[in-house]
Amino acid sequence: MKTTLLLVLSLAGASAAYAQNPLTTELRQGYNEIKDAITKAAAEMPEADYAFAPGPGSRPYGATVLHAAVVQAAVCGMASGKTAPKFDQTKTSKTDVVAAVKAAFDFCDPIYLSATDVEGTKMVKMFGRDRTMFGTLDMGVIHSNETYGTLAAYLRAKSKVPPTSQK
Repeated sequence: MKTTLLLVLSLAGASAAYAQNPLTTELRQGYNEIKDAITKAAAEMPEADYAFAPGPGSRPYGATVLHAAVVQAAVCGMASGKTAPKFDQTKTSKTDVVAAVKAAFDFCDPIYLSATDVEGTKMVKMFGRDRTMFGTLDMGVIHSNETYGTLAAYLRAKSKVPPTSQK
């Protein structure tokens, strides 16, 4: 009985939060999904393959994962007005990159978590352009999804199953 009551109250609370902030609730869902996928993709590739690049002009795997972290942190900084962590983009070992991914998402988590639909309409500067906070954070999710697609192809080229395709 207690478990059922707690479940009902939890669902009611989640439903109420969604009703008040449907846009940022969905934004957070997308952010959490891609955060999980990129974090797992960073862990999935063996250290020896972090230097793998599919061809000339392509970023190596480690640099591609790091790129996702750098951009995600920068976008969160622009959206919030806070100073984003800086990452040494020459450090592309698995240990360094996994740490950078964690740091970027640790920086972004409270920004996505606290965003409301009303706050999302606030205008911010993103790469010199005026955008809403919502649009800026959404661009972070979009970019991370695009980068994850690249990571998935790299993983498959190394006979690994991308995290979102694992059962």
